Amino acid sequence: MAKSGAKNAGPVKSAKRILVSQPRPESDKSPYFDLEKKYQVELVFQPFIRLEGIPARDFRKQKIDISQFTAVVFTSRNAIDHFFRTCEEMKVVIGQDTKYFCITEAVALYLQKFILYRKRKVFYGADGTNKSMFDVVNKHKENEQFLYVCSENQQDNEIVNWLKANKCAYQLAFMYRTISNDIKEVVKGCEFDVICFFTPSGVKSLFDNFPEFKQNGTVIGAFGNNTSKAVEDAGLTLGIKAPMPQRPSMVAALDYFLGIGVEAKK
Repeated sequence: MAKSGAKNAGPVKSAKRILVSQPRPESDKSPYFDLEKKYQVELVFQPFIRLEGIPARDFRKQKIDISQFTAVVFTSRNAIDHFFRTCEEMKVVIGQDTKYFCITEAVALYLQKFILYRKRKVFYGADGTNKSMFDVVNKHKENEQFLYVCSENQQDNEIVNWLKANKCAYQLAFMYRTISNDIKEVVKGCEFDVICFFTPSGVKSLFDNFPEFKQNGTVIGAFGNNTSKAVEDAGLTLGIKAPMPQRPSMVAALDYFLGIGVEAKK
């Protein structure tokens, strides 16, 4: 599935096929499709993982009283979906004064699907990094009880360590789990110049499906610090990293990367 050649983290001058380890966007107006037209590349969308909600009857075993928490930490839209699903299954009413701390503005805006969005109770980091979210949390940590909604087998250790080091009152709430998809039939035999990952579990899925995977010149992209660390821990060389200043999304990071490739050919 990887192109042959020397290991290389630099720009691929003729990047033609990019594997995005997420579902294909439902809207034709997705900025991913703008990239395809702009650089004449082919984007292949294939989710490497799927999420399985933890039923309320199993969540109760964690002995967490959701109503006792005054603030909730979200790092993804999936976490938001499963939080409100769990609350509905358990018939928990969320107080109107509950505060929500989100990793990005996009995640924060997704809350509008479930609550009356008010800026005084919804907060997010300035640039999509953990650090920028910590800066916001730090202003409120003295008066809040934080519930960090995360996957049973995938927590952001940087967030957990920060909450602990800064003496925040917090608890982890496992409301879903991540499972590797079988991607062999879709991916096997295909050549990709770039593979983009969004979670550590996506990296794990690659090796679950292809234990002998070798990078061999394929450029690896990663979104988020934990994903970047998982890429490097797997012995792969990271070539595209997001979020970064001026590149808050994977689309922006790919745009920058592909632009360098175009300039290199001139």
